[in-house]
Amino acid sequence: MKKKVTSFLLFIAMLVTLAYGCGGDKKENEYVVYYLNSEVTKLVPKKIDLKEKGGQVQIEELLDALQTQPEDTGLRRTIPKNVQILGVSAMSYQITVDFSREYYEMKPTEEILARAAIAKTLLQISEYPYVMFTVESEPLLNQNGTHVGAMNLDSFVENPGEQINSSQKTKLTLYFSNKQGDQLVSETREVHYSSNISLEKLVMEQLMEGPKASGLQATIPTGTKLITITVVDSVCYVNLDEMFLNQNKEISEQVVLYSIVDSLAELPSVKKVQISINGDTSGKCRYTYDLATMYEADLSIVENGGEGVEETE
Repeated sequence: MKKKVTSFLLFIAMLVTLAYGCGGDKKENEYVVYYLNSEVTKLVPKKIDLKEKGGQVQIEELLDALQTQPEDTGLRRTIPKNVQILGVSAMSYQITVDFSREYYEMKPTEEILARAAIAKTLLQISEYPYVMFTVESEPLLNQNGTHVGAMNLDSFVENPGEQINSSQKTKLTLYFSNKQGDQLVSETREVHYSSNISLEKLVMEQLMEGPKASGLQATIPTGTKLITITVVDSVCYVNLDEMFLNQNKEISEQVVLYSIVDSLAELPSVKKVQISINGDTSGKCRYTYDLATMYEADLSIVENGGEGVEETE
């Protein structure tokens, strides 16, 4: 069975673009069902009044809603039509949902968001603080073959800044190619930015703008688009479009890859980085480095022991 990239949350900067606010008192049977937007880039909450009371029947009612196409044409059902729910159990403070093998056929971005949406929807039932997914009675695996495990609300890292559109200032350390294309040079940059953007996205945007110092080269091809970026369990998942493959061949593949990895790993939230192209991790960065691998920072190819240039925006 082919395993897709199973990582949540993209959540993450995406999850907190939700329109559902904290205001008002919640009715006894009022819940929220998280759907996917039609572009499959974020979750969208919709209120629902459950007909039944009691954990097990409410679980089934919420899952039915997740399997139903919402009336809003800008949304799509959370659980794809070809994915079947084979069983649901609720015991020992945990809800376990067993899916058919078609679950693994979801594209990586869709799976990330769907998993977050299902879990967040079910975790509203206070009797069950944990949710676990299985596929044909076997624990859900990520692409490395390890168990995803039980999820709770702490599994979802959200960026409160998405709700507050204010100005912030930070200092970033970015890595660009040297003139020869065989080593990295660090560039420290002071950046003013809006708080409705995650630091991970800010780093990628600054990398895609290219270096400000003379003698350095951009490593990300002009025109490359950042589709999604999210951090889960200290792993930053970077989803770029196909323009990323149009790399400057005079810059080594290693320099291109670690320009992204080392720049993101400068953030305290990131320990490893995985890159995908349009959600696909089956290919390579160019010829050698597998996209499916989660890469840790490597400063061995940084010139002058990491002493670079400093620029102020």
